[in-house]
Amino acid sequence: MDDPHKPQEDPSVPGEREMHDLDDGFIRVLEDLIDALLANGTLRLTDLPPQALEKLERRKATRLRIRDANSLINDDEELI
Repeated sequence: MDDPHKPQEDPSVPGEREMHDLDDGFIRVLEDLIDALLANGTLRLTDLPPQALEKLERRKATRLRIRDANSLINDDEELI
């Protein structure tokens, strides 16, 4: 679902697509950093604002659904 607060991408602006792609990768780095800080006790979930916590939980749930859907495909089985 598109974020109604996010400005629409303008393909005529040079570099905008590249920045979008970089942002996607950087978001994953931030998620991994938050997971590491939680794991070592530097950060607690209660330290995060409710909106940030909700977004993290939604992303994790979506990633889990995608991973589970992909694991339904068994690459070791012969197709025919």
